[in-house]
Amino acid sequence: MKIRITNYFKHQTNAAPLAVFRIFFGLLMFVSILRFCSKGWIHSLYIDPIFHFSYYGFEFVKPLGTFTYLLFLICGIAAFLVAIGYKYRLSILVFFLSFTYIELMDKTTYLNHYYFVSVVSFIMLFLPCSAQFSMDAISRKKSYKMVPNWTIDSLKLMLGIVYLYAGLTKINSDWLIKAMPLKLWLKSKYDLPFVGQTIMQQEWFHFFMSWGGMFYDLSIPFLLIFKKTRSFAFFLVVVFHIATRILFPIGMFPYIMILSTIIFFDAKVHLRILVCIERILQIFKIKTHALNKPIIQIEHYKVRKLSKFIILAFLLLQLLIPWRYLLYPGELFWNEQGYRFSWRVMLMEKKGNSVFKIVNSKTNSFFYVNNNDFLSDVQQKQMSFQPDMILEYGQYLGNHFKNQGHQNVAVFVESYVSLNGRFSQQFIDPSANLMDLKDTFKHKYWINPLKDEIKGF
Repeated sequence: MKIRITNYFKHQTNAAPLAVFRIFFGLLMFVSILRFCSKGWIHSLYIDPIFHFSYYGFEFVKPLGTFTYLLFLICGIAAFLVAIGYKYRLSILVFFLSFTYIELMDKTTYLNHYYFVSVVSFIMLFLPCSAQFSMDAISRKKSYKMVPNWTIDSLKLMLGIVYLYAGLTKINSDWLIKAMPLKLWLKSKYDLPFVGQTIMQQEWFHFFMSWGGMFYDLSIPFLLIFKKTRSFAFFLVVVFHIATRILFPIGMFPYIMILSTIIFFDAKVHLRILVCIERILQIFKIKTHALNKPIIQIEHYKVRKLSKFIILAFLLLQLLIPWRYLLYPGELFWNEQGYRFSWRVMLMEKKGNSVFKIVNSKTNSFFYVNNNDFLSDVQQKQMSFQPDMILEYGQYLGNHFKNQGHQNVAVFVESYVSLNGRFSQQFIDPSANLMDLKDTFKHKYWINPLKDEIKGF
């Protein structure tokens, strides 16, 4: 066994898959940043709100005012430099730090594919993605034909983890037995031509989508591994993600997953892709002969042993993190303790209404807060059903009114939440003074338990 492992880490393969992955990843991130800016989201999400929700342990990460635009500019430039492979190590480091900082600025904007981008860019820090077909190869006047096989397999494994957990987490009674929440979401698409008024309103179609999504996520990593089923699997990937892009507003995620999945193909496919890219560049009269034919071509690229161990440890962490929910009692979809960063993709529909009451604990006089005075519409929606955000906002309100001169401030919340079409029920213990609570990794006992059971993973 030890000999097999040693031999595996010595095995080399063509570096073309890393080059293609680097180009597609960098270009997608560059376009994503441009899209984010063009829609005015920098101002509406990070500059206009007077309060921002922080991640536990990262409270120091805050929007930078008007300099937030500069942060996005730096991130976009870094993404483009990653794509062309210029000063790759520095470029991917700057991209990872700037993008992750953007992600951490406000918990309201958390999305699985933002987390995926941060995770992949961290892995890319330790991979020789500029070994060939890069500006770095030109500047150093040499490229590397071969790289360690595990450098490519690490990206495959990361994608496999995402798909595997996305499938496992769909094995629950709401998703498979009730077709929830897809049944709710598809109602908004009944106006689609042809299929909207016919197929999509059928009960069987809701269950077909639910069960099909589960089997798709669980099977795709294995279908992509084997050469005989790889082309069919990629076809499924394209069809599935185009369909989800049409049906659901999930931004760039479908394109990220489609192009990332190409990493599973053999080096011959990636070499053909590089030839196509070269021809496209030639159309725009960009000289490309030095990209794939530098002065010196070195056979093997040696990766530092430390990089290997860092990536192995990181991937192991990604395997373990989704299981942390087992440390907490209660229904995960309800209390969300251990929900984030676990690749639980589009599994629940929650709606809430949280009204905050500011009380003088000595006189018992009180008044209610108008959340519109402090939060944007997006922030209010997300805060209303996420307990850690309710707590953070409640404590912000308490400190705000203390600073205004109010005495003996206590903060209570009347919160009601509906999960996957269920009748709403009281979410937070109304007798809990939010000013006396702390947000820790411990169980949040002040969350009322769900009066129902969801069986499954």
